[in-house]
Amino acid sequence: MRIIVSCACLAVVASLAACTEKPQTLTSRKADTSASQGTGNQFVAPGWKAGDPASWDEQMRTRTQRGQNEYTRVAAGG
Repeated sequence: MRIIVSCACLAVVASLAACTEKPQTLTSRKADTSASQGTGNQFVAPGWKAGDPASWDEQMRTRTQRGQNEYTRVAAGG
């Protein structure tokens, strides 16, 4: 009987040990870059130059004028 109780206690302790939370350590975050820096991939709008804030502003202005602004599309459709 003593062996059964000690095995049951051991099983309870083992199951509770599996439920512990992993330690949360502080890690350093990578600093954000500005949107005009780009992502470095090939899928960019023609005429846009990575790293040029003026070119970025021009592309955003063009997209807004062509109806690619989600805020105005939702308001108009809904």
